[in-house]
Amino acid sequence: MSEDINKKHAPAAELSIILPTFNEAANVPILIDLLHKTLDGVDWEVIVVDDNSPDGTTEASRLIARKDPRVNVIRRIGRRGLSGACIEGMLASSADYVAVMDADLQHDETLLPKMLEQLRTGEFDLVAASRMAEGGSVGEGLSSLRAWGSNIANNLAQKLLKVSLSDPMSGFFMMRREKAEEIAPKLSAQGFKILLDIVSSFSGALRIKELPFTFRERQHGESKLDTLVTFDYFGLLLSKYFGNIVSVRFLMFGLVGASGLVVHLLALRGFLTFGGLDFNWSQTAASFVAMTTNFFLNNKLTYRDRRLRGLRALWGLLTFYAVCSVGVLANVGVANLVYEENTYWWFAGTAGAIMGAVWNYAASSSLTWRKNA
Repeated sequence: MSEDINKKHAPAAELSIILPTFNEAANVPILIDLLHKTLDGVDWEVIVVDDNSPDGTTEASRLIARKDPRVNVIRRIGRRGLSGACIEGMLASSADYVAVMDADLQHDETLLPKMLEQLRTGEFDLVAASRMAEGGSVGEGLSSLRAWGSNIANNLAQKLLKVSLSDPMSGFFMMRREKAEEIAPKLSAQGFKILLDIVSSFSGALRIKELPFTFRERQHGESKLDTLVTFDYFGLLLSKYFGNIVSVRFLMFGLVGASGLVVHLLALRGFLTFGGLDFNWSQTAASFVAMTTNFFLNNKLTYRDRRLRGLRALWGLLTFYAVCSVGVLANVGVANLVYEENTYWWFAGTAGAIMGAVWNYAASSSLTWRKNA
C-alpha cells in the first residue's frame, strides 16, 4: 500500500466508494488493498456500511481504518438491507463523486478510474457498469439459473419502467454526489436494486453512460441473494410503476398475503380431504396455517431489517395472530357497511379486503415488527 496511509490526515476525497457489507470480513481487506493499487493518483476514500455482521466485518474494517485514513466505517444496528446501506453511505460522503460496488470481489475495481474519467468530463451524471453491454459478460459470477432470472428481471424493468439501461440489475455504478443527495428522499431503503431505483426515480432526467465489465466469481463467503429476493424485486417494480403511491414494504406485505391465499386454499383442501374435519374447523385451521406462513415470509422478507429471532419471533407470531384476527373483523365490518349502501357484492368484498390488508399492515408494523423491538 502507499506510504500515504501512515499520515494522520488524508487529502479531501474526490471520490467516495460505498461498500455495503454483511459477512464480508474475508473480502474487505483484499478489496481495499486492490483499491490502493487501482486508484493511485486519485484522492479517494472508502465508506464501509456494515449491517452488524456476525462474522466480524465491522471489526475487520475498523482494524484497517486505524492505520488507513482513507477508510471509514458505519455500523448499522436495527437496520438491514443493501439499498438502505448504500443510501446512508452516499449521504455520509462529502466527495464530488460516489461509487457503489459490492465487497465480494465480483465487481471489477479496475473500472473505477474509467468511470471517474467519464464523470469528470461533465457530460454524464451517472456511469453504470454493465454485464449486458457489448464487451461485458456475466462470466462465472452467476449460475445459469441466476443469469436467466437476471435477464427476465432486466426485461421487466426496461418494459415496465421504461429504463434504458442494458443492465438495470447491476449494483456497480458511480454518480455525482449532488444527484444522489437530490434523489435520496425518493429512494426505498429496502431491497437490493439501488441502481434501478435511482434511474427510475429520475424519470429519464439522468445523463447516463454504460461501460462493459465481466462479473467475477465470488472468492469468499456466500451470496446474500435468495429466492425470496424475487418478491422484493417485484415490490420495487410495482411501487415505481404506480409512481410510489404506496411503499415497497406495503407491496411486499401484499405479495406475501397473496401467497397466503394459495396456502390457505391448499391447507383447507387438505383438512377437508385428509383430516376428516368439517368445513368450519377446516377453515379455522387453514387460516392459522396461512397466518403462520405469512408471518415467517414477512419476517424473512418484508421486515428483514427488523427480523425477529428466538423468543421474540414466537411472541411476534402470537401478536401477528392477534393482528390478523382483528383484521378479519375489520374486513367483514367494512364489507357489510358498504354492502348495505351498495348492493354490488364484489365492490363490498373488495373494500373489506383492502381495509383488512391496511389494518394488518399498519398494526403488524407497529406491534409485531415495531422498530425498537
